Amino acid sequence: MINKIGKITIYVENQAEAKKFWCEKLGFVVTFVQPMGPHMTWLEVAPKEGCETTFVLYEKGLMLAQNKEANVLHPNVILSTQNIEKSYEEMKAKGVEVGDLMKMPYGSMFSFKDQDNNSYLLREDQ
Repeated sequence: MINKIGKITIYVENQAEAKKFWCEKLGFVVTFVQPMGPHMTWLEVAPKEGCETTFVLYEKGLMLAQNKEANVLHPNVILSTQNIEKSYEEMKAKGVEVGDLMKMPYGSMFSFKDQDNNSYLLREDQ
């Protein structure tokens, strides 16, 4: 089912400034960049190439413009799987509260909640 902790979301005021901070001041590297629409970019940084866990730097203002509750509704912890459909069905069968399985141009994912109503996102690694 879940094979690693994949990504941790950090909401930032300015994605370019956050990239400078993590890369120039802390020595992180950009591990993945992909447009998410006309004004948003998926940006991942990690301490070095090949790290299993990365930070996704989301620009707060753009997320809030799309959804006023984005900081509350979008999970900060993103877990990874190699088979999203199988994981979705297994978790659902075990009584886990799961959201809709979403197939986006940049990946397939779904949210789920733990026993304390904390939200997580499970995303398929390509």
